[in-house]
Amino acid sequence: MDLDRLQSKLYENKSLFIGEDTAFRSAVIIPLVEAEGEWHVLFEVRAFTMRKQPGDISFPGGKIDVTDASPMEAALREMHEELGVDPKTVQMIGELSPYIASPSFVVYPFVAVVDYHEIIRSYNKDEVEEVFSIPLKWLAEHEPYMHMVAIETAPPKNFPFEKIMNGDRYKFRSHSLEEWFYEYGNYTVWGLTARVLKHFIDIVKK
Repeated sequence: MDLDRLQSKLYENKSLFIGEDTAFRSAVIIPLVEAEGEWHVLFEVRAFTMRKQPGDISFPGGKIDVTDASPMEAALREMHEELGVDPKTVQMIGELSPYIASPSFVVYPFVAVVDYHEIIRSYNKDEVEEVFSIPLKWLAEHEPYMHMVAIETAPPKNFPFEKIMNGDRYKFRSHSLEEWFYEYGNYTVWGLTARVLKHFIDIVKK
């Protein structure tokens, strides 16, 4: 074994985690907009006609395509498709830590300043039911509440129990998932969006 060559290959490996190259990868943008003299975080309500998660509150974003040069380019492309925002007008502020929901699902979040008026004029009504914003100050001052969701491991019937110690008596680990909720007026922000939002707000408050 050529150890120098192995060292070079290990150095070149930039994966965040084992399985990243085969995971479902998506990117989102937390849009900061200026309204009424203060900063707001903008959200979109997914159109009720959408096949997946109709009516859910989310940030603009979606799947990273093979044609996207980077997660950031994917996030900008998706925001253009959903909210009609020209990527050239976006002021990218920074990148947050990726959210690894599971070995098969990872989200790359970005923070950017966006022109609110550009969104109001041109958002895609086939994908977006409406847009709204929450003042950044309000988010920093109001703690979300949390519920725990139990996640159980359930091997399929054809799982090769005979290959592992203790067979079908093997105790698979179960774990719990934190689900955060922000209540603002008639809107409830929860799920992945709330988790990414909370991470961002925690950084803002430091």
